[in-house]
Amino acid sequence: FRRMVGPAGRQVDTRNPHIGDDDFERARDRLRNTLLRASVSARVVEAMLRVRREEFVLASERAYAYDDWSMAIGHRQAISQPSLVARMIDELRTEPDHAVLDVGTGSGYQAAVLSGLAERVVTVERVPQLTEQARLLLARLGYGNVEAHQAGEELGWPEDAPYDGIIVGAGAPSLPRSLVEQLVVGGRMVIPVGPAAQQEVRVVVRTQSGFETRASEPVRFVPLIGKGAWRG
Repeated sequence: FRRMVGPAGRQVDTRNPHIGDDDFERARDRLRNTLLRASVSARVVEAMLRVRREEFVLASERAYAYDDWSMAIGHRQAISQPSLVARMIDELRTEPDHAVLDVGTGSGYQAAVLSGLAERVVTVERVPQLTEQARLLLARLGYGNVEAHQAGEELGWPEDAPYDGIIVGAGAPSLPRSLVEQLVVGGRMVIPVGPAAQQEVRVVVRTQSGFETRASEPVRFVPLIGKGAWRG
């Protein structure tokens, strides 16, 4: 059962905030082993490890950036645990010429991973402060193929549709048809669906006549807000 919160009772040692490059390198090696044990494809593993996750977490949490749990990023939002991010991205089957929509930018971490797999990434976030922080951070780190937008009333970013893949970092009460319609035929969407207390990851493929879907694993995400999802 994957939750969008960290382990209860974990203490952060703010007295020693300076973590060396060697420490991060060892931590990345541990994460590589974790992802390989989770049967994540080699291409996605390498994309994950190219991203400096310590840049996308709170300064007080940097020492734990490569541990396999989720972390709060402020504004009642969180960055998902790396193994869950990797498995969900793996389900997209992203190719180098794809355009991908990332719903729920957060700190920008997932968009950064996707930038190494796709030609173009569009990411949307409903919390204005997070949108601006992520936009500045992604630009500073050189992710030039990522566009970060402030989310509107409509789910996703229909202005630039259709997309080859859509990944959603929030839970919807049911499958939003408006997001399915932003996929190309044959495109894939990975989205948590279910009640607020617990969802399941759904893998959706758009077809000529509609869509096909299958359930993956149980999760718990923050609510997806907008038309066709939860009310704000």
